[in-house]
Amino acid sequence: MQVAIVTGASSGIGQSTAVQIAKRGTGVILTYQENESGARDTVAAIEKEGGTAVALPLDVGRSDTFGAFREEVVAALRDTWQRTTFDFLVNNAGFGQAAAFGDTTEEMFDTLMRVLLKGPYFLTQTLLPLLADGGAIVNTTSNAARWSGLEPGYSAYGAMKGGLVVLTRYMAKEFSPRGIRVNSVSPGSTRTRIADNAFERYPEVIPALAAKTALGRLGEPDDVGLAIAALLADEGRWITAQDIEVSGGYNL
Repeated sequence: MQVAIVTGASSGIGQSTAVQIAKRGTGVILTYQENESGARDTVAAIEKEGGTAVALPLDVGRSDTFGAFREEVVAALRDTWQRTTFDFLVNNAGFGQAAAFGDTTEEMFDTLMRVLLKGPYFLTQTLLPLLADGGAIVNTTSNAARWSGLEPGYSAYGAMKGGLVVLTRYMAKEFSPRGIRVNSVSPGSTRTRIADNAFERYPEVIPALAAKTALGRLGEPDDVGLAIAALLADEGRWITAQDIEVSGGYNL
C-alpha cells in the first residue's frame, strides 16, 4: 500500500485531501497542531471508508522538532504499514493573517515565514530520505501570490506563499533525478477555518467573494482536496514544477 503524509489535516483543505487520498487506496499519516479532535474526525472518516490513517502532532513553525517527528513517522510506517518509506507528501499546514503593509510587525512577518515557508522547506528536507523514488509532493500555496488574488492586507502572507511557489520549482528540479514530482496548488477563497474561522464569524463577506468568482460560489475544501489527490495520483504523472490555481476563476 502507498502511504502519504498530509500536514494540517485536522480540518479544511488538509482534512479533505487526506480523505480523498485515502479513498484512492493510500494510507495516510496526518498531522495536527492544536485541533486533536479534528484529527480524530479525519482518521474516523478515513476508517469509515475502509482506509488506514495515523494522526501525529506537529507544529510546522518549530523546525527544531522535525527530527523527533521523523522518528514518529518511521515508527508509524513500520508498525502500521510494515514499510520504511512513504510515497507522497502534502505540505498543507499553515494559517492566514491579514494586516496592512504599514501595520505588519516583524513578529507577524517572522511567524508567517516560519510556518509558511521555512516549515515546508526544512520539513521536506528532513523527510526526503524517507520519500520513495517516483513519489510526489504537493505544496499548498495561495492565489494571494498570484495576480488574481492580489488584495490589500496580504503582503506578508502572499510573499511567503509566493516563496513557496518558487521553492516548488527548485524542489522539482533537484528531486527529478529520483523521479519525484513536485507541484503546488493555489486555492482561492475556500470555506475553511482560516483566520480563526473568519467565514463563520463574518458570513456577510461570502456573497461578495462569490460575485468575484467566475463559477459563482465560494470554494469548498473538497474542490481543492480533489485537485491535490489527482496531482499525486497517476493522473498527474507527467506534471511537475507547476503551480495550479484552484479558485473557480477568482477575479477572472
